[in-house]
Amino acid sequence: MPKPIRHVFVCTQTRPPGHPKGSCGQRGCGEVFQNFAQKFEQELLYGRYALTATGCLGMCELGPVVLIYPDGVLYAQVQPQDVSEIVTKHLEQGTPVERLLAPETIWG
Repeated sequence: MPKPIRHVFVCTQTRPPGHPKGSCGQRGCGEVFQNFAQKFEQELLYGRYALTATGCLGMCELGPVVLIYPDGVLYAQVQPQDVSEIVTKHLEQGTPVERLLAPETIWG
């Protein structure tokens, strides 16, 4: 397996209904992950990039969240229709999608 250029982590954590923190699962992360998987498959991106469904990344109130490494870029409130833009601009061109960036204060 070749070393990926970038690795995309999509939070797919689900908590019980009514949990005070909520979860990415309650905010549509499943469809976001599926859109990434379809895009990777359609554009033959596996090998150049890696895609992983992950548990909680700790920013539940900002979900669905997507984390891209090695860049250390966290996207917040990602919607299924945002996936193509993230793939094209960030993965392929190396330019983060500014409008989706989580606030820098989350890293405090």
